[in-house]
Amino acid sequence: MTVIVRDLRPGVRADLEGFAQVRHAALPYILFTPDSIVHALTRTHPRARFRSLVAEEDGEIIGTAQVGLVHDSPEPGQGFLNVYVHPDRVRRGAGGLLARTAEEYLAAEGATKLFAWVLDEPANTAFAERHGYERRRSAHFLRLDLVNAPLPAAPTLPAGVELRTAADFADDPRPLFELDAETASDEPSDVDYEFTDYEAWLEETWRHPLLNRELTTVALVDGRPAAFSLAYTAGTGYSTAMTGTVRAHRGKGLAKAAKTDSLRRARAAGCTEAFTGNDTGNGPMLAINKGLGYEACATEVRYVRELG
Repeated sequence: MTVIVRDLRPGVRADLEGFAQVRHAALPYILFTPDSIVHALTRTHPRARFRSLVAEEDGEIIGTAQVGLVHDSPEPGQGFLNVYVHPDRVRRGAGGLLARTAEEYLAAEGATKLFAWVLDEPANTAFAERHGYERRRSAHFLRLDLVNAPLPAAPTLPAGVELRTAADFADDPRPLFELDAETASDEPSDVDYEFTDYEAWLEETWRHPLLNRELTTVALVDGRPAAFSLAYTAGTGYSTAMTGTVRAHRGKGLAKAAKTDSLRRARAAGCTEAFTGNDTGNGPMLAINKGLGYEACATEVRYVRELG
């Protein structure tokens, strides 16, 4: 049996379904659909030089990788590769072949530092360290049972605060871009970003096929967006892609109010399971999620390798 690595073919349904099946099996805490996989491949900014790779054995997709450059960072030469192999198809060389193919591609594109998220399990971390990667920060995946877990009551809002949805901004989403840009720039990260390209945000975020605008809650203060909780959905699954508050209004409970409202409406809409992710150093957001009833279900570690 021979394992080969090749590019994902976005027009071939079997490729998309195989890619999604591997990701669901290896990383069940993130929503993936064929449409979202195509979106990432075709709508990511061209400067990212983004590729989706698959490892194939006898016609079966058994591993995947998403690879690219961090094009929107002021520091050049940073790349990323996230490799996942189906848990029932490990130890066949797929992970190593995907990693080597990705590294060679990124090096040819000018990358000098590579970042990868790795599940914090002995076999996975040992694999990363054998390939020359060093352990850095970590993040938790969190899960909430939307069917049985009690949710907080609808939030009591301070004077001047109202809750709306992203759908209310369909005619002009720029205020949400500005909100997202400020809050994302303050997230704990190994990489600095310059989040300034509105057209790229429209393509990658606003038009994302999993974005549920009706379940994305925005908190307005005196009519201006100040906090939000961005919701992705697929089937009965719900995931928070981002929650944040602008600097001027932090510490007022707006992020918790937005997320509580989004979760309550997600349950009313028939969603049964909610996921989110948190950097382990982000104490305020971890506290919010703990208060909402989320429980940690897995941990990822960020690994880095210097090339050359």
